[in-house]
Amino acid sequence: MDIDPGQPTMEEGRNRRARGRFWPPVRTGLAWSGAVVYPAVTYVTFDHGQQGFTVLMVLASIALTFVVASLLRRRPLPALVLLLLGTVTATMEMRKIEVTYLQTLAAVWAVGYLAATRPRRTSVIAALLAFTAQMGSLFGFPPDQGCSPPYTPHGCAPSGWAASNDQSALLVVVLIGAAWMAGNSARERRTHAEALRAQATARAVTTERLRIARELHDMIAHSIGVIAIQAGVGSRVIDTQPAEARNALTTIEATSRETLAGLRRTLVALRRPEPGADDEGRAAPRDTSAPPREPAPGLADIDRLVASARDAGVRAEVRWQGERGALPPDIDLAAFRILQEALTNVIRHSGADTCRVSVERRKGELSLEIEDDGRGGLPAGNGFGVVGMRERVALLHGRFTAGPRPDGGFRVTALLPLPPVEAR
Repeated sequence: MDIDPGQPTMEEGRNRRARGRFWPPVRTGLAWSGAVVYPAVTYVTFDHGQQGFTVLMVLASIALTFVVASLLRRRPLPALVLLLLGTVTATMEMRKIEVTYLQTLAAVWAVGYLAATRPRRTSVIAALLAFTAQMGSLFGFPPDQGCSPPYTPHGCAPSGWAASNDQSALLVVVLIGAAWMAGNSARERRTHAEALRAQATARAVTTERLRIARELHDMIAHSIGVIAIQAGVGSRVIDTQPAEARNALTTIEATSRETLAGLRRTLVALRRPEPGADDEGRAAPRDTSAPPREPAPGLADIDRLVASARDAGVRAEVRWQGERGALPPDIDLAAFRILQEALTNVIRHSGADTCRVSVERRKGELSLEIEDDGRGGLPAGNGFGVVGMRERVALLHGRFTAGPRPDGGFRVTALLPLPPVEAR
């Protein structure tokens, strides 16, 4: 067996899988080890920084800050506690207003991030932790903002310090609250968008299922109706009129083959999850055994419906009015299925020998009408024929009526709007 030098060997594949299982726990352990020592590193950095910062210590503090921030995604509350401890130790060792601003900025960012990505309970706890840390740092280790007269032996006047901290506390409350509300709003918008996408997907699945159900019903009901009638005719005349019985069997065979071919095409389409891909998303080999796909039926195949109805004992008189040009595929298919189902109902339920089919293409719409002189109704039950026709028309924003005629019989009418291009 030849081995492609560009393909990994079995041993290399096992080594890659082993490394893939080994490195994630190692990276996680290293990250949490750095997060645990982060407060101590920050303390040492700012303690030495009073005499002048060193590049190495500053880079270490910045790197560990990003490490702790990255852990907020996995373990938000423990990582937030470590982040707040690091910022509090910074303000404890260097009471500068700039350090206080950095501490507040880090807390506000963490609260906003957790509010946007975590459940409300977690984000509320995070906001309370950040507020507590900020208040403790602000009142426990107030920043040195400078003094102005009158001076006291111990520094600035207490009244000025208290007034400044009150303003800072109010600012902290406003910033943390605004960050939480902004993050929570973003999370709610994202949740709402995901819910809308899920609903749209569910509606699409339901719509597709109903479409397939209509196609199967319209295809099978018509064929089975013709087969049942022809089988009844053949059984009654097989002894007295062998030629007529043979014609009935021929019609049954042709109708059965056509129905089986349609069913196979539908089932093949349903079993193929995605064109050109298998279940794992890889390119699928072409199925040469599958039957070639035939074009969807349309009004051009109305003669086939008339012949099928004639074989079942009902003569359909077709009247065309207006232009007989090409129609949009969805309208063409819907018109064919409506006529097919209406003729099936005439064959199975009306008891009439003839029916009239009118197809008229007017300006801006396509009109279909099927009427008979039969019993004037449908049997009670759970039939889906009229429901399917009504749904097809509704999907195309048309108008549909079905019911007994005043002078006897039954009438089905459907008005399908045509696009402006087609209307011209």
